[in-house]
Amino acid sequence: MSGVRHAFEQTTLMLLLEQITPTRKFAGNVRITSKYKSILSSIREVGIIEPLVVYLERPSAADGQTRYLLLDGHLRLESLKELGAASALCLISTDDESFTYNRQVSRLSTVQEHLMITRAIDRGVIPERIAAALNVDVRRIHERHRLLEGIVPEVVGLLKDRQVSRGVFPMLRRMKPMRQIEAAEMMVSANLFTRPYAEMLLATTRTEHLINSEKQKPANSISAEDILRMERELDKVNQDHKLAEDTLGENMLALVVAKGYVTRLFRNKSVNDYLKRHYKDLTSELQEVIEAVTADARSVGRE
Repeated sequence: MSGVRHAFEQTTLMLLLEQITPTRKFAGNVRITSKYKSILSSIREVGIIEPLVVYLERPSAADGQTRYLLLDGHLRLESLKELGAASALCLISTDDESFTYNRQVSRLSTVQEHLMITRAIDRGVIPERIAAALNVDVRRIHERHRLLEGIVPEVVGLLKDRQVSRGVFPMLRRMKPMRQIEAAEMMVSANLFTRPYAEMLLATTRTEHLINSEKQKPANSISAEDILRMERELDKVNQDHKLAEDTLGENMLALVVAKGYVTRLFRNKSVNDYLKRHYKDLTSELQEVIEAVTADARSVGRE
């Protein structure tokens, strides 16, 4: 076990932006996306919270300056450039593949986001400041602050680490506590946390398990046959999802390993020149495949 090496250097570095080479290209309209605007606003308000992840390259033959490949944080880098920053805090990776790093990131769940907003407000941060940092309307901050009103603690515990649609909570709020818990357990079992699924659970809830049932029970109740059909379809979708999930990771890992090998070949100037001279079309196709694999590996949502 003594041969296990660290994935990152033990200290961070402040690097000039000109030393950092991106490993992916963005579409021309990336700066108008909500995700980019949110990151830009956050950096403008509170600065960089999560360092960029880079990998040390060999010194450039032209100017001798040490350069780094950017593995994670492309939108943060673009935001820093737009804000006129000259440098950025960086975490140094000991390997130049980013697939494992990006796949293992734990994203902030809906409940965790609520808790963070609540904690910030409790400590005196005004909702307007939080809204500015997240680039959202202040009304959304108030909605997220009140997200768990009427939700029993057992449900919060079941859903705290899940990526739950915010539309789920109004559905749960219309159920009595025991039915809330039962519905949350069904969501976890089916691995479905969407508003339509919550609406189906609400529609199939017995009247005595609803709050203000005479007002909230739909007039055109769903038939038993419709419920059975939806359950069968959901079960099939869940099985197909698990099958795809089981094979996707292995296939993507094989592609990323192959991509890493081919990328290293392209970095060899002699090999690169030879391929471009004798196999120009093949070289272009391989580069397109590398970019496609990189994009697929980051499809989990990392920026």
